[in-house]
Amino acid sequence: MDYLAGIDLGSTSLKAMVYDLNGNARAQASRPTQRFNPDPEHPDWTIWKPEQIWDGVRESLREATTQLDNPARIKGVAVTGMGMDAVPMDRKGHWLYPFISWTCPRTRPQQQWWLKNVGAQKQFAISGNPVWHCNTALRLLWMREHEPAVLEKTAKYLLIEDFVNFMLCGEYATDYSMASNTLLFDQQKRHWSEELLKISGVDPELLCEPQPSGTIIGEVHAEAAKATGLAKGTPVVLGGHDFLCGALPSGAFKPGVVLTVLGTWDIIVSALAKPMLTPEACEMGAWVDSHVARDTWAVMGSAVAGEATEWFRREYGSEEKRKAEAEGGSDWNNLMATAQESPPGANGVLFLPHLCGSTFPIVDPDSMGAFVGLRNTVTRGDMLRSLIEGLNYQFVQILENLKSGLDLPADKIVSVGGGTRNRFAMQNKADMAGLPLEVLPLEEATPLGAALLAGIGVGLYKNEQEAFDQVSRPGEVYEPDLKLNERYRDGYQVFERLYPALKDLNRDIKQTTNKTEGS
Repeated sequence: MDYLAGIDLGSTSLKAMVYDLNGNARAQASRPTQRFNPDPEHPDWTIWKPEQIWDGVRESLREATTQLDNPARIKGVAVTGMGMDAVPMDRKGHWLYPFISWTCPRTRPQQQWWLKNVGAQKQFAISGNPVWHCNTALRLLWMREHEPAVLEKTAKYLLIEDFVNFMLCGEYATDYSMASNTLLFDQQKRHWSEELLKISGVDPELLCEPQPSGTIIGEVHAEAAKATGLAKGTPVVLGGHDFLCGALPSGAFKPGVVLTVLGTWDIIVSALAKPMLTPEACEMGAWVDSHVARDTWAVMGSAVAGEATEWFRREYGSEEKRKAEAEGGSDWNNLMATAQESPPGANGVLFLPHLCGSTFPIVDPDSMGAFVGLRNTVTRGDMLRSLIEGLNYQFVQILENLKSGLDLPADKIVSVGGGTRNRFAMQNKADMAGLPLEVLPLEEATPLGAALLAGIGVGLYKNEQEAFDQVSRPGEVYEPDLKLNERYRDGYQVFERLYPALKDLNRDIKQTTNKTEGS
């Protein structure tokens, strides 16, 4: 029996997963990802230590390979994980400085410089990116200003997945999906942008040659084989960005399939036949990356989800918590029972889910959440149901914007993530969207996607479709109640008016609050 390995570099854990060709996990292990503060004078600065990343990966691989009768049956390995974080390497292959974590705010001045000298619209038109403080190029600008001696010695600046690939096989390479989040990638040409390199002054020699995901870049060398338990000579294949690797076994590499990854945030992924680098996409806060699937791009966005329900649970769910402690069961189940005591439409209560500002499909960091329609007859159940409905109205708003701004209609919705365990919210989402919603039986979609890319690279699957067909399993399908959908369409028209009605008021509230706190 042949196997494939996927390595997932997450912000909380480093996982090694081994699968058979049907997508069944045959071995697995993980180690925690440790975030460090490098300077007590800057308590909000965060880094990843290269030695801790590599130690966690090799220990996980060694533990996973010991679970197999013959690790040589692993026919390929690929890496996926968080994007943007990178490490400078010297000409001898030694790291010179830690990874600056995507959570570290030190590059905010560089972000402002980029917005002034490149501009949000030009950046999006070339690379498909909003300019975030954590984009890779901004770390290079920071190092040029604050660590010039380190940058002088740097031969290659390796993204975190590319670093692990280098440690496995000794080769420098990156893939299109990882290059997409650097601020330096041209999505049309699928190469480094000469214009952005010139404006930023970034030396292109520091960057790896971008290649398609699923490309073999080398073989596990003797030292890495000894460290990891992988057989010497095992092909190392380019994986890709975590969201897009997770889209592969979810089917979200095909037109019309919308993937929603439900956790603290609702991450939306949908495939594109060509890069849609339009002003409309930029204005809605989307980002357009090269997909890990060949000749495909993806539009993505993120909106608050589980963060809102967790807030309500923490602040207003004490009664359900006490009931669970006294009678057994789950306070979450009790909360959903409370929500279902309220009828569809939540007795006229609406919720604007901008608790952390808004990033997609409305871009306004100053927006704030709101319950509207409160009266002395409103119950906690009404408020909780309106919160869930507000999150799902927001999802419909995303679908509508994808259709109107990118001509990207949704034919099918698939969902993964911890939030899918909320059956009431899933049914409500299907009812509002008016489309079937399939919750996929994928607990670890991201490393499975990397493993599939390894399989494509070594020829065990002909292409993405064959790989998907071989590992796909039917999930639980929530069929929409079309009568409820008609009612919710009317409610959506009112929901659409909430943000414009509250925009100026929220700005004034924020300014007043800031003045009060500063006095």
